[in-house]
Amino acid sequence: MKLLRINALAPNFQLPKTAVTIGNFDGVHLGHQAMIKQLKNIAAEQNLKTLVMIFEPQPLEFFKGYDAPPRISSLREKVEYLTELGIDYIAVAKFDNTFRSLSAENFADILKFKLNAHTLVLGDDFHFGKNRQGNSEFLKQYGFNVHNLDTIELLGERVSSTRIRQTLQAGDLALAAQLLGRPYSITGRVQYGDQIGRTINFPTINVRLNRHKPCLHGIYGTEVVCKSISLQDKVKSDSPSQVGIAGYEETSLYGAGHVGTRPAIQQDHPEWRLEVHFPDVSANLYGLLMRVTFLHYLHGEKNYPSLEALKAGIDDDVEKLLEFRKNTPKFPF
Repeated sequence: MKLLRINALAPNFQLPKTAVTIGNFDGVHLGHQAMIKQLKNIAAEQNLKTLVMIFEPQPLEFFKGYDAPPRISSLREKVEYLTELGIDYIAVAKFDNTFRSLSAENFADILKFKLNAHTLVLGDDFHFGKNRQGNSEFLKQYGFNVHNLDTIELLGERVSSTRIRQTLQAGDLALAAQLLGRPYSITGRVQYGDQIGRTINFPTINVRLNRHKPCLHGIYGTEVVCKSISLQDKVKSDSPSQVGIAGYEETSLYGAGHVGTRPAIQQDHPEWRLEVHFPDVSANLYGLLMRVTFLHYLHGEKNYPSLEALKAGIDDDVEKLLEFRKNTPKFPF
């Protein structure tokens, strides 16, 4: 797979002939996967390369800022999932004032001259260009071969990013996994936090979210995998007597995860955090790239009246999550 930044392409840059699909691809869910499958089939029939065009930031993030819907997946995660699906090119369009002002004709010109698109595979409600002027019919008249994918449904309802956000926010991780075609996870590097957890005997790793706000909110049982080394081996080398609780994958660890803004802690500027506490672990994990998979929703974030109450609440949460791991010997979904 090759990653392209459309606004940075050289004037003489030339792609091979492509079959293109366009969208946010937030979550790369079952509907997106069906579109990619159709794209690959058509590309194979017509001897074309496959290309997915995505927007960064997502358009509603540009228009609404912090009030935009929470992200299911970061840019890194989208690229990873699309690469796994066998896409040849991912073209990232920088969504800014210039891009939002493009006419339908200008947008079509990008497809034709910069991306060398010959065939398009689009959703049934696809619109583009300033004031959403363009649609599939416009692109057909422009000269593209256009295929539209019918709505994909699961359990009688349309599979969509909106539905997945709502499902995650409701804590239904099993249904979210069905809609996504995989368990829900967040990938990010371990960064330095304020280390308050250490002061109450619950040290955590602080995983960078890489999104303005997440779809999750609360306390979870999680499985954590390091993307570069065996997490279990790393922990064993740092603290042979404290090896933690094994996850379900061979090299993973099980932990108590928290996603939220920590209302119990006085902060001048509350921010969203993803923190994971590994019971019986003492290791230096800063800078490592982690994939945190959410297995079990325990409860929403609570506003404890004091740090002592917070400590007691965390202790109770950890006990309940360890009980879940003990009573769930196989991966839960």
